[in-house]
Amino acid sequence: MFTGIIEEIGVIENIYISENSEKIIIKCKKILEDIKLGDSICTNGVCLTVTEFKSSNFTVDIMPETRKRTSLSQLKVGSKVNLERALKASHRFGGHIVTGHIDGVGIIKTFKDDQNAIWISIEANESILKYIVEKGSIAIDGVSLTVAYVDNKIFKVSVIPHTKEQTILINKSIGHKVNLECDVIGKYVEKLLKVKEINKKTVIDMEFLMENGF
Repeated sequence: MFTGIIEEIGVIENIYISENSEKIIIKCKKILEDIKLGDSICTNGVCLTVTEFKSSNFTVDIMPETRKRTSLSQLKVGSKVNLERALKASHRFGGHIVTGHIDGVGIIKTFKDDQNAIWISIEANESILKYIVEKGSIAIDGVSLTVAYVDNKIFKVSVIPHTKEQTILINKSIGHKVNLECDVIGKYVEKLLKVKEINKKTVIDMEFLMENGF
């Protein structure tokens, strides 16, 4: 479990791709302070498991499914990535609930300066936009942000100076893909409502029989 508050910007030190697997080595400092094998590290919004670590880097495996569903396939040696360790129960919950399980990718359409902030417009498909609400939360490459605008094609967020300095969001270009994770609460609510509706339809009582011509 993560909060979307980025702790450090790491750098891709090496990438090893074979026929059935991929490993990436990420250079960092702060993330390594209390690292252990098997730890979960949110990397550009994707929950990845530490398989090896040294004094200056850690290694993770990338599954084919992860490459297909996220923007991690765009990474190259030298690419910068947002990093966050799993939440400790004793820490403040500064962002929102982030699982590191990506719903899909969006495409950056515009950047617009607004005094000390920058507006970012992101295009996404309907399967993602239906969970995005104005003033709700969204994780973009692992960064917890507040949705300032949404319609049936795009949504917008406003990035403050601190976020500009502590993450890689404004270093991207128009057309660049970003990992999106919608607020998990909305997805659970949708699931429960569907189950409730199904249960309503499958209860065989007098009302059900009359509605179906019996």
